Amino acid sequence: MPCSITRPLVIFGDRWTLLILKFAFSGIRRFNGFQSSLGISRSRLQDRLDRLIEHEILVKRKAEVGAHEEYRLTRKGHDIYPILMAIRDWGDTYMAPDGPPVRYTHEGCAGEAHSRLGCDACGEELTARDVVPEVGPGLLGDQSVNQVAT
Repeated sequence: MPCSITRPLVIFGDRWTLLILKFAFSGIRRFNGFQSSLGISRSRLQDRLDRLIEHEILVKRKAEVGAHEEYRLTRKGHDIYPILMAIRDWGDTYMAPDGPPVRYTHEGCAGEAHSRLGCDACGEELTARDVVPEVGPGLLGDQSVNQVAT
């Protein structure tokens, strides 16, 4: 389906993949570290790690110290961070009745990190009511132009 929301769901379509990424951002790099942190089966973890490597979100390489291998985020992987922060913002707002379980603070000033949607031209903060989906170059010539949706 020619949709930049639907296509990534092939990669991120289950909770395990997003949780692996969450832990990768927290500094976990080894297979056993992911497994013990997540309580996931070895085969399911290996499948999700392989998928993230296949899509160049993680890279597997020999550790700088020791004989083990580790999984490292690529630039493409680091670009997923705002997505996780947007999910976290939503979770803090609607699923944390006692307040956020974890504060993500700016190391430089101790302010809180949040994900925001903004216009690249004027900088105005946007909501779904401010955005109009339009046919883009990836859909031109496709017979499914009616599939443009929010």
